[in-house]
Amino acid sequence: MAQPKVSIIIPTYNVEEYLRECLDSVCRQTLKEIEIICVNDGSTDGSLAIIEEYATKDERIVVLDGPNGGYGKGMNRGLDRATGEFVGIVEPDDFVALTMYEDLYKVAHENDLDFVKADFYRFTRNENGDMRLVYNHLDKTDEWYNKIFDPSQEPETLRFIMNTWSGIYKRDFIEGHGIRHNETPGASFQDNGFWMQTFVYANRAMILDTPYYRNRRDNPNSSVKDTGKVYCMNVEYDYIENLLKSDERIWDTFKFMFWLKRYDNYMFTMNRIDESFIPEYVLRFQEDFLRAKKQGELAEDVFTERQWSNIGRILDDPQAYGRAFIKGKRGRSPLRRGASKVKRMAKKALS
Repeated sequence: MAQPKVSIIIPTYNVEEYLRECLDSVCRQTLKEIEIICVNDGSTDGSLAIIEEYATKDERIVVLDGPNGGYGKGMNRGLDRATGEFVGIVEPDDFVALTMYEDLYKVAHENDLDFVKADFYRFTRNENGDMRLVYNHLDKTDEWYNKIFDPSQEPETLRFIMNTWSGIYKRDFIEGHGIRHNETPGASFQDNGFWMQTFVYANRAMILDTPYYRNRRDNPNSSVKDTGKVYCMNVEYDYIENLLKSDERIWDTFKFMFWLKRYDNYMFTMNRIDESFIPEYVLRFQEDFLRAKKQGELAEDVFTERQWSNIGRILDDPQAYGRAFIKGKRGRSPLRRGASKVKRMAKKALS
């Protein structure tokens, strides 16, 4: 086959229950000029056998098998192997609309884009197989859809929903900037750094208001369900911070939005982890954001009023905030001080 138009990477680890649905959706794409790179990351279930079964039926499938090295290492193996004009990613417990890569490739190729991304659905299935779909808009403002923009000059685009799998990326762009995933062993959420790099380096991009990707939210083994992985997000954002700070221009452009994204993902972590970890975690939260405050890297106008108030409370009294947060997680009204007092505390902590 001539150079594939799109290389689709499927990083696979112990997903035999969902893998056939994923592979069927990729193999049946209306865009035929694709290669499908299945990276088996040391699965201990039947995932490898399923991949090999599909590979005997579809010569476009490339099987990369190896010991477990983590998501980042597996994804980088796939990127190193890819030969397509563009690269896409499908998580093995998700699936995609059959026209996804034909439509995205047409837009990306005709407009000479570094990347194009699209809206998506999150879904769950009940016991009888019925699906519940929730539409997710990448852009909550509707200002950025269906037009070319320069992400490297538009820090506001970091407000888009973060995912790496709802689009495709020009491989020459990825290779030219050496964009890869962090490979910290045993870590999760290593797609955050990849996502951030694509935005700070790209010059031509588009987002589309059409949902092609179906993102599963009922896999009990997914990272978002793991209540015991506490600091993997912190490790990832340390990695991203160091990467961005290696280029003064990039850091000056994106530092305020970087801290918004870090805040969002720390709050996501607090909602994900077991409540027994929260008193310790909120101290780490305070430590990182005190450093940002001292270095002048927090901008109030980047955050909502509630977010800014939360930061102030964490900086002022992290243990009290942690206790309130735990009560909120338990479904009761969180411990709150009077609204005016909270605002005074936030203002004092952030002044």
